[in-house]
Amino acid sequence: MSKNREIEAKTILKREVYDDLVKNFDHKADFKQENYYFDTPDWLLKTHNIGLRIRIFSDHAEQTMKVPDPRPVQTDFHEVIEINDDLSVQKAKKMVQQAKDGQMFTFAGNVGIYLQEHFAKESSKLVLFTWSKTRRILANGPQNCELTLDSTSYPDSFCDYELEIENTNPALIKKVQEKLERKYHFKQTAASTNQNKIARATAHRK
Repeated sequence: MSKNREIEAKTILKREVYDDLVKNFDHKADFKQENYYFDTPDWLLKTHNIGLRIRIFSDHAEQTMKVPDPRPVQTDFHEVIEINDDLSVQKAKKMVQQAKDGQMFTFAGNVGIYLQEHFAKESSKLVLFTWSKTRRILANGPQNCELTLDSTSYPDSFCDYELEIENTNPALIKKVQEKLERKYHFKQTAASTNQNKIARATAHRK
């Protein structure tokens, strides 16, 4: 299990900009993941700005909850507290299948503790409402700042492309973001900045 503060700049990119970034920076990792998103039928978690998901990789899985940071350390970038619990692939697939079949299941671990502490009555009502599949590339960006480059597909076959710059140093995030914007000719706008993955998956579900 881990619990950490996440500070990141997130930008939706045009395909050609994404391709240039993928081509021009050395890859540290390149993998695929399946993302399954949960909420109550009346969107209780969304109302509280909380995201809950199961992520399945080739050799491991995890359940992740992103909650608002009660004491943010900056205001320029997206910031949340992320709670993770490791799962086996077998366990994660079983939970997802139970959700698809409408069977009762519960989140254990620290995610389960958080749900019980804050939403005890509603935690049994959680349902799987959408999913996405992502190819994620971790690249060594300017000033050794890691870049996350995501190509994501959704249930309706729509695809999008995203750059994430996550770091504990907001000043470094800003510096790297601005350098990439100048060199690759893109700009953060209201439509492209910090677009929630769950909201995108919801918009493109069948």
